[in-house]
Amino acid sequence: MTAQTWTPRKTGQKAAAAARGSSAKSAGRTVEDGERLVDFYRRMLLIRRFEERAARGYTQALIGGYCHLNLGEEAAVVGLLSALRPSDYLFTNYREHGYAITRGIDPNRVMAELYGRVDGVSKGWGGSMHMFDIDKRMLGGYGIVGGQIPLATGAALAIDYRGGDEVVLCTMGDGTTNIGAFHESLNIAALWNLPIVYVIINNRLGMGTTVEKSSAEPELYRRGSAYRMASERVDGLDPVAVAAAAARAAASARDGKPFLLEVVSERLRGHSVVDPAKYRSAEEVAELKEHDPVHTFAARLVDEGLLDADSLAKIDEEATARVAEAAAFAEASAFPEVSTLFDYTYATPVPNDSRRLPGQPLFEPAPIPEYGAVR
Repeated sequence: MTAQTWTPRKTGQKAAAAARGSSAKSAGRTVEDGERLVDFYRRMLLIRRFEERAARGYTQALIGGYCHLNLGEEAAVVGLLSALRPSDYLFTNYREHGYAITRGIDPNRVMAELYGRVDGVSKGWGGSMHMFDIDKRMLGGYGIVGGQIPLATGAALAIDYRGGDEVVLCTMGDGTTNIGAFHESLNIAALWNLPIVYVIINNRLGMGTTVEKSSAEPELYRRGSAYRMASERVDGLDPVAVAAAAARAAASARDGKPFLLEVVSERLRGHSVVDPAKYRSAEEVAELKEHDPVHTFAARLVDEGLLDADSLAKIDEEATARVAEAAAFAEASAFPEVSTLFDYTYATPVPNDSRRLPGQPLFEPAPIPEYGAVR
């Protein structure tokens, strides 16, 4: 029931780097159309420049709250979403900016949401962790660890109940595999043959603890075998390998056989923009930079004659300009009116729902009678 196209032979960054090298060679034997590869690179670089600008916006206090970046996960994002049809559904977690952009949501609206502005994809009330677009069938980033998994499973059940041919792609971090909802959802999906692909983005750290120290079985894709669910592990720094694995997983789910896909993809920064990542050694940081997926994929495309220095520079210029446009759009957008704070709490009106703003009393105090007045 399980397959494994890539895995490190031992823990550690050097072993992972060696495995990535062999994966690239393997993927090279099944190279897809050159235009598609170049498009993968364009999308990866757009995510990279967007996230760099988001990090800058956070330091400038233009972005508030929490902010988790896809830096280092660009290949995983682009490869995964290449397997989805427009009619398919996407659920993800709080590290979702790149998914939103790659799913086709206007970068202007994504950046405006980060800035908390009314033109944002969630009208400025969601922020970094809560992108939602029903037209693109991206049904949310979720701030609660694992909060998306039961909902995604429910969406798959709805598809099956209605007899549709859509699939659900549900991404999560490696730490999420240790919560109860993960196991409950996989169990019911396998029992009921639901059209869903569960994707573990394994950056080996959870927040700051290694997978080896927090999971008795660190090869997380193997957890699918407990539910007789087909599963696979893939090199998340190779967009071609991820795309091929995601296509296999989506085809399985569309055939009524849920799938668990583990994508190994180290993030380049800390867990969030305020995390200095002191738990990484200088050697590990150097290894990460050496195997940066954007840079290594660019080098691969040059080696294969698909791009050269001039075309790389032009793509970078276009991505940088697009992100600058998004930032300007976001900064020019208005803040939402406070009166709209509760407009999207419920999909339909709910009796007696609270409209109390922060700092307001739960109940209006009764007036104090004047001294000497008859009560």
